[in-house]
Amino acid sequence: MVKAKILVVDDEKNIRRTVTMALESLDYFVHTALDGKDAMFQLTGEEYDLIITDLKMPKMNGLEVLQQAIAKYPDIKVILISAYSTVDNIVEATKLGAIDFLPKPFTAKQLRDVVYKVLERETISKQQESEFDKALELAKYYASKRQFNHAINAAKQAIGHDPARPEAFDFLGQLQEASGDTEAAIKNYRIALSLDPTYQTAKDNLRGAENQQN
Repeated sequence: MVKAKILVVDDEKNIRRTVTMALESLDYFVHTALDGKDAMFQLTGEEYDLIITDLKMPKMNGLEVLQQAIAKYPDIKVILISAYSTVDNIVEATKLGAIDFLPKPFTAKQLRDVVYKVLERETISKQQESEFDKALELAKYYASKRQFNHAINAAKQAIGHDPARPEAFDFLGQLQEASGDTEAAIKNYRIALSLDPTYQTAKDNLRGAENQQN
């Protein structure tokens, strides 16, 4: 099996080193970039399967890296990491094609789990994932390709497989909000919270969507 090539983009040396060590332990090829400009330069000479980029950086922020990378390489996958994540940032990143968003601080295990899911998303095995998880992962895959109608349908399939889990309702809300249907998004955020009142992502998303309506 060909090892995945990953480009880590962060202006903090400690973050670059931590992410590199966590992923090299899984035998991935990991290169690093000092900032967004450096990342775009490296993309001209190498082909990468995945970019992990910080959101807030000087010269070129993570959303700009995401937008330019996908414009040049539509099949590349991008994970955004940030200590300054907001609902608006997450929605904008989803619109631009981000496949996942990981808030700082994160553990090495959280990082490895997200990277593994992202890299394996297109070849999800029936033996490894439940029907719910497969449908939700498929929804995230379509969202990363900005195929929002397909993503919404896949999220609804996930709900059909297990309507007692809040994750699919929350992600469906994100997709609907990204598509401009804030009213439907609010409804699904509320359903997610009714299933799990402690689900922080749904709380934050609901608050942001309601603020947009006011």
